[in-house]
Amino acid sequence: MDQLTVSGRDTVYVWVGRDTGGQPDPAAVLVRRAGSLLLGRAETAVVLTHDREGRPVVRVDDVGLAVSVSRTAGLVVVAARRAGAVGVDVERIRPLPALALARRWFPPTELARLGDRPEAGRTVDFLRLWTAKEAVGKALGRGLRDDGLRRLMPPPGLPLRPVPGVEHLRVGHPHLDGGLVLAVAAHANAPVDVEVVQWPGHGVTAERSASVERTNLPVVVRGN
Repeated sequence: MDQLTVSGRDTVYVWVGRDTGGQPDPAAVLVRRAGSLLLGRAETAVVLTHDREGRPVVRVDDVGLAVSVSRTAGLVVVAARRAGAVGVDVERIRPLPALALARRWFPPTELARLGDRPEAGRTVDFLRLWTAKEAVGKALGRGLRDDGLRRLMPPPGLPLRPVPGVEHLRVGHPHLDGGLVLAVAAHANAPVDVEVVQWPGHGVTAERSASVERTNLPVVVRGN
Protein backbone atom coordinates (compact mmCIF):
# COMPACT_ATOMS: atom_id res chain seq x y z
CA MET A 1 0.00 0.00 0.00
CA ASP A 2 2.93 2.33 0.60
CA GLN A 3 4.43 2.16 -2.91
CA LEU A 4 2.99 2.48 -6.39
CA THR A 5 4.27 2.04 -9.90
CA VAL A 6 4.31 5.66 -11.11
CA SER A 7 5.15 5.81 -14.82
CA GLY A 8 4.05 9.33 -15.69
CA ARG A 9 1.24 7.87 -17.81
CA ASP A 10 -2.45 8.48 -17.17
CA THR A 11 -3.25 5.78 -14.61
CA VAL A 12 -6.31 4.73 -12.63
CA TYR A 13 -5.23 3.22 -9.29
CA VAL A 14 -7.70 0.81 -7.72
CA TRP A 15 -7.37 -0.32 -4.10
CA VAL A 16 -9.17 -3.50 -3.01
CA GLY A 17 -9.78 -4.09 0.70
CA ARG A 18 -12.03 -5.69 3.26
CA ASP A 19 -15.11 -3.82 4.42
CA THR A 20 -15.40 -4.76 8.09
CA GLY A 21 -18.24 -2.35 8.75
CA GLY A 22 -16.32 -0.85 11.64
CA GLN A 23 -14.77 2.50 12.38
CA PRO A 24 -12.88 4.16 10.92
CA ASP A 25 -14.71 3.50 7.66
CA PRO A 26 -12.37 1.39 5.47
CA ALA A 27 -13.41 3.40 2.39
CA ALA A 28 -12.43 6.67 4.08
CA VAL A 29 -9.10 5.13 5.09
CA LEU A 30 -8.39 4.03 1.50
CA VAL A 31 -9.45 7.39 0.07
CA ARG A 32 -7.08 9.26 2.39
CA ARG A 33 -4.22 6.88 1.63
CA ALA A 34 -4.86 7.27 -2.09
CA GLY A 35 -4.70 11.06 -1.75
CA SER A 36 -1.56 10.87 0.32
CA LEU A 37 0.25 8.53 -2.07
CA LEU A 38 -0.76 10.20 -5.33
CA LEU A 39 -0.49 13.80 -4.17
CA GLY A 40 2.62 13.29 -2.06
CA ARG A 41 1.28 14.74 1.19
CA ALA A 42 0.46 13.50 4.67
CA GLU A 43 -2.93 11.83 5.14
CA THR A 44 -3.90 14.54 7.62
CA ALA A 45 -3.66 17.12 4.81
CA VAL A 46 -6.12 15.25 2.59
CA VAL A 47 -9.63 16.72 2.32
CA LEU A 48 -12.56 14.88 0.73
CA THR A 49 -14.98 17.10 -1.18
CA HIS A 50 -17.20 16.91 -4.30
CA ASP A 51 -17.27 18.52 -7.72
CA ARG A 52 -20.26 20.24 -9.35
CA GLU A 53 -21.65 16.91 -10.57
CA GLY A 54 -21.44 15.43 -7.08
CA ARG A 55 -18.46 13.19 -7.81
CA PRO A 56 -16.06 12.75 -4.88
CA VAL A 57 -12.74 14.58 -5.16
CA VAL A 58 -9.70 14.44 -2.87
CA ARG A 59 -7.92 17.76 -2.42
CA VAL A 60 -4.64 18.88 -0.92
CA ASP A 61 -4.44 22.66 -1.07
CA ASP A 62 -5.38 23.52 -4.69
CA VAL A 63 -4.56 20.11 -6.17
CA GLY A 64 -7.45 17.71 -6.85
CA LEU A 65 -7.66 13.97 -7.36
CA ALA A 66 -10.78 12.24 -8.75
CA VAL A 67 -11.91 9.23 -6.71
CA SER A 68 -14.71 6.67 -6.84
CA VAL A 69 -15.91 4.13 -4.26
CA SER A 70 -17.79 0.84 -4.55
CA ARG A 71 -18.82 -1.73 -1.96
CA THR A 72 -20.13 -5.26 -2.10
CA ALA A 73 -20.57 -7.79 0.69
CA GLY A 74 -17.41 -7.65 2.81
CA LEU A 75 -15.43 -5.69 0.20
CA VAL A 76 -14.61 -2.07 -0.53
CA VAL A 77 -12.93 -0.73 -3.67
CA VAL A 78 -11.53 2.77 -4.17
CA ALA A 79 -10.34 4.12 -7.53
CA ALA A 80 -8.28 7.31 -7.88
CA ARG A 81 -6.94 9.18 -10.87
CA ARG A 82 -5.03 12.42 -11.35
CA ALA A 83 -5.94 13.07 -14.99
CA GLY A 84 -9.74 13.22 -14.89
CA ALA A 85 -13.04 11.68 -13.86
CA VAL A 86 -13.12 8.02 -12.86
CA GLY A 87 -15.75 5.47 -11.90
CA VAL A 88 -15.49 2.03 -10.32
CA ASP A 89 -17.92 -0.75 -9.44
CA VAL A 90 -17.49 -4.24 -8.03
CA GLU A 91 -19.89 -7.16 -7.57
CA ARG A 92 -19.55 -10.66 -6.22
CA ILE A 93 -20.51 -13.42 -8.65
CA ARG A 94 -23.67 -15.10 -7.36
CA PRO A 95 -26.73 -16.86 -8.82
CA LEU A 96 -28.99 -14.37 -10.63
CA PRO A 97 -31.93 -14.57 -13.06
CA ALA A 98 -29.75 -12.84 -15.65
CA LEU A 99 -32.15 -12.90 -18.61
CA ALA A 100 -35.16 -11.82 -16.53
CA LEU A 101 -33.23 -8.88 -15.11
CA ALA A 102 -31.87 -7.96 -18.53
CA ARG A 103 -35.39 -7.97 -20.01
CA ARG A 104 -36.42 -5.48 -17.35
CA TRP A 105 -33.43 -3.15 -17.40
CA PHE A 106 -31.17 -3.53 -20.44
CA PRO A 107 -31.61 -2.38 -24.06
CA PRO A 108 -32.57 -5.00 -26.69
CA THR A 109 -29.03 -5.24 -28.09
CA GLU A 110 -27.60 -6.29 -24.73
CA LEU A 111 -30.51 -8.62 -24.02
CA ALA A 112 -29.88 -10.36 -27.35
CA ARG A 113 -26.17 -10.58 -26.58
CA LEU A 114 -26.88 -12.26 -23.24
CA GLY A 115 -29.43 -14.58 -24.82
CA ASP A 116 -26.81 -15.83 -27.27
CA ARG A 117 -24.41 -16.72 -24.47
CA PRO A 118 -24.26 -20.21 -22.94
CA GLU A 119 -26.36 -20.31 -19.81
CA ALA A 120 -23.32 -20.99 -17.63
CA GLY A 121 -21.75 -17.66 -18.63
CA ARG A 122 -24.79 -15.41 -18.51
CA THR A 123 -24.53 -14.40 -14.87
CA VAL A 124 -20.95 -13.19 -15.23
CA ASP A 125 -21.72 -11.36 -18.47
CA PHE A 126 -24.78 -9.75 -16.86
CA LEU A 127 -22.64 -8.55 -13.93
CA ARG A 128 -20.00 -7.22 -16.30
CA LEU A 129 -22.64 -5.14 -18.06
CA TRP A 130 -24.18 -4.02 -14.77
CA THR A 131 -20.85 -2.99 -13.23
CA ALA A 132 -19.87 -1.20 -16.45
CA LYS A 133 -23.08 0.85 -16.32
CA GLU A 134 -22.48 1.68 -12.67
CA ALA A 135 -18.85 2.68 -13.27
CA VAL A 136 -19.80 4.82 -16.29
CA GLY A 137 -22.57 6.52 -14.32
CA LYS A 138 -20.13 7.38 -11.55
CA ALA A 139 -17.58 8.76 -14.01
CA LEU A 140 -20.34 10.91 -15.53
CA GLY A 141 -21.48 12.10 -12.11
CA ARG A 142 -25.04 10.91 -12.80
CA GLY A 143 -25.10 7.41 -11.40
CA LEU A 144 -27.88 5.36 -12.99
CA ARG A 145 -30.19 8.35 -13.41
CA ASP A 146 -31.45 9.29 -16.88
CA ASP A 147 -31.92 5.65 -17.94
CA GLY A 148 -28.39 4.72 -16.98
CA LEU A 149 -29.23 1.01 -17.06
CA ARG A 150 -30.33 1.39 -20.69
CA ARG A 151 -27.12 3.16 -21.66
CA LEU A 152 -25.46 0.84 -24.17
CA MET A 153 -22.10 -0.59 -23.09
CA PRO A 154 -19.33 -1.99 -25.29
CA PRO A 155 -18.80 -5.77 -25.13
CA PRO A 156 -17.33 -6.65 -21.71
CA GLY A 157 -13.60 -7.18 -21.36
CA LEU A 158 -10.30 -5.42 -21.96
CA PRO A 159 -8.94 -3.00 -22.97
CA LEU A 160 -11.02 -0.03 -21.86
CA ARG A 161 -13.37 0.43 -24.79
CA PRO A 162 -15.31 3.51 -25.95
CA VAL A 163 -18.82 3.82 -24.57
CA PRO A 164 -21.24 4.23 -27.49
CA GLY A 165 -22.65 7.73 -27.71
CA VAL A 166 -20.48 9.16 -24.93
CA GLU A 167 -17.48 11.12 -26.15
CA HIS A 168 -14.07 10.33 -24.64
CA LEU A 169 -15.41 7.83 -22.11
CA ARG A 170 -14.10 4.28 -21.86
CA VAL A 171 -14.90 1.31 -19.67
CA GLY A 172 -13.32 -2.09 -19.10
CA HIS A 173 -12.95 -4.99 -16.70
CA PRO A 174 -9.57 -5.65 -15.05
CA HIS A 175 -9.51 -9.26 -13.87
CA LEU A 176 -9.92 -10.12 -10.19
CA ASP A 177 -9.92 -13.61 -8.73
CA GLY A 178 -12.06 -14.49 -5.75
CA GLY A 179 -15.40 -14.57 -7.56
CA LEU A 180 -15.48 -10.83 -8.26
CA VAL A 181 -16.36 -8.66 -11.26
CA LEU A 182 -14.64 -5.26 -11.39
CA ALA A 183 -15.40 -2.43 -13.82
CA VAL A 184 -13.39 0.77 -14.30
CA ALA A 185 -14.48 3.79 -16.36
CA ALA A 186 -12.47 6.90 -17.23
CA HIS A 187 -12.88 10.04 -19.30
CA ALA A 188 -9.99 9.71 -21.72
CA ASN A 189 -9.07 10.34 -25.35
CA ALA A 190 -5.68 8.65 -24.95
CA PRO A 191 -4.39 5.40 -23.42
CA VAL A 192 -5.12 4.79 -19.74
CA ASP A 193 -3.32 2.34 -17.45
CA VAL A 194 -5.09 0.60 -14.57
CA GLU A 195 -3.21 -0.66 -11.53
CA VAL A 196 -5.04 -2.76 -8.96
CA VAL A 197 -3.45 -2.71 -5.52
CA GLN A 198 -4.36 -5.21 -2.82
CA TRP A 199 -4.88 -3.99 0.72
CA PRO A 200 -2.65 -6.18 2.93
CA GLY A 201 -4.38 -9.30 4.18
CA HIS A 202 -7.33 -9.14 1.82
CA GLY A 203 -6.46 -12.17 -0.27
CA VAL A 204 -7.95 -11.03 -3.59
CA THR A 205 -5.59 -11.36 -6.53
CA ALA A 206 -5.39 -9.79 -9.96
CA GLU A 207 -3.65 -10.76 -13.16
CA ARG A 208 -1.69 -8.65 -15.61
CA SER A 209 -3.94 -8.17 -18.64
CA ALA A 210 -3.01 -7.97 -22.30
CA SER A 211 -3.95 -4.84 -24.24
CA VAL A 212 -4.52 -3.61 -27.76
CA GLU A 213 -5.13 -0.24 -29.38
CA ARG A 214 -2.29 1.20 -27.28
CA THR A 215 -4.63 1.17 -24.24
CA ASN A 216 -2.36 -0.68 -21.84
CA LEU A 217 -3.92 -2.10 -18.70
CA PRO A 218 -1.21 -3.54 -16.47
CA VAL A 219 -3.04 -4.92 -13.45
CA VAL A 220 -0.69 -5.46 -10.52
CA VAL A 221 -1.36 -6.65 -6.99
CA ARG A 222 0.91 -5.43 -4.21
CA GLY A 223 0.82 -6.75 -0.70
CA ASN A 224 2.35 -3.75 1.02
